[in-house]
Amino acid sequence: MPGPAANPVHHIELWTDDLTAVEASFEWLLPRLGWPADHDPAWPRGRVWRHPSGAYVVLEESPAVTGPHDRLRAGLNHLALRVDERSELDGIRAEAGDHGWSELFADDYPHVGGPDHTALFLENAQGFELEIVVA
Repeated sequence: MPGPAANPVHHIELWTDDLTAVEASFEWLLPRLGWPADHDPAWPRGRVWRHPSGAYVVLEESPAVTGPHDRLRAGLNHLALRVDERSELDGIRAEAGDHGWSELFADDYPHVGGPDHTALFLENAQGFELEIVVA
């Protein structure tokens, strides 16, 4: 039996009903987290950010979407991605509002998940939530 994959995540695909409304927020944040853009100019309804590990995030405006994203309904609540240092987290926090992100749980920053968990929770205009964890 083979052992576990070195990187168990292949890709994450997020659907949106309005790519234009949320593209800029992801275009700022994901490269800042080490996921540079790898967009295909021949695919106007989608954007891709690829991590050096090989995993990638897709944001797609699909014609099959039946309604707006709602992280409070059944399905994906949020993505949790990592940074190496608390200083990176503080920098992202300081700049996020200028790039379409609102901070969630600001009163408990940086230990929303408890004293041993250092993270920043952000939400963009379409309700996509990202938790950025110092690992």
